[in-house]
Amino acid sequence: MALSDTEREQFLAEPHIAALAVDAGAEGGRGPLTVPIWYQYAPGGDIWIMTGRASRKAELIAAAGRFTLMVDRVEPTIRYVSVEGPVVSTVPAKREQLVEMSSRYLPADKVAPYVDFAWKEHGEQVVIHMRPTRWVSSDLGQV
Repeated sequence: MALSDTEREQFLAEPHIAALAVDAGAEGGRGPLTVPIWYQYAPGGDIWIMTGRASRKAELIAAAGRFTLMVDRVEPTIRYVSVEGPVVSTVPAKREQLVEMSSRYLPADKVAPYVDFAWKEHGEQVVIHMRPTRWVSSDLGQV
């Protein structure tokens, strides 16, 4: 059963690990790049992700001008939301954004050590904002 707009937005706002997919272009027909990623979303707004400025992900997203995220769960019911849309901005990441994202996914006592490590070791990061324009969602019920 398809989810309502409210249900799909609320589900996407939960801290799932997303599968990010982006067209890999003319890289020999290898298909899209698909990788796990943390993301941030509030119902009605844009989605944002953080990645290395010089990463393959960032380069492919810049070339394609859009990407897709898919999140799912298996309990208490099998449910998924897939959302795709255009990039609306790419800006240098700020430490505060790394704290916000890390706080979404990590226990409170792990955030500061992770942020210190990531800010030093992951290199220059960018925040990429995507405007959701195409949604696919379903709750398949209990199995």
